[in-house]
Amino acid sequence: MEMTVGEFRALMATGAKIAGGSPLHAAFHRYSQEALRVTAELNGHYHEPAEIRALLSELWGEPVDETVGMFPPFHTDCGKNTHVGRRVFINAGCQFQDQGGIWIGDDVLVGPQTIIATLNHESDPADRASMWPKPVHIGDKVWIGAHATILPGVTIGEGAIVGAGAVVTKNVPPRAVVAGVPARILKTV
Repeated sequence: MEMTVGEFRALMATGAKIAGGSPLHAAFHRYSQEALRVTAELNGHYHEPAEIRALLSELWGEPVDETVGMFPPFHTDCGKNTHVGRRVFINAGCQFQDQGGIWIGDDVLVGPQTIIATLNHESDPADRASMWPKPVHIGDKVWIGAHATILPGVTIGEGAIVGAGAVVTKNVPPRAVVAGVPARILKTV
């Protein structure tokens, strides 16, 4: 019997190690194939905004608010653990690795070619196929600049700004402006 999306999300939320070759690992592959199909359609030709939202609803496995906008192309290697609020805009070329869970609040701007990652592989080479999930939470009114990378387990506080090209390895306080590699706080707004 195949794992449901709800069961998948619940198991990922535990943060427990995902053993390579396990049923949970197999679910990744099943969802990946579905994500490849939906994103091929999304990225393959022009779609009206409502059509984009319908494809995202199929991809993410939950309704997408009519205020959400996106400029494709968009890529994800799972799709079933992304949760997006209202008045969110996702610019072109973004990549979401969402198995561990991505939560995006309201009024968020995601710059082009942003990467959000929620998994790390096991460091032991003998067990490298195993993975550790950690969710990413992006608060309301966050602005993420172009080419930013947000790593597993990071929370970005409400109203924060992530500068273009930043690699965010640690939590960002509300209203902080961060930039650099690794990102560091420059000021507050």
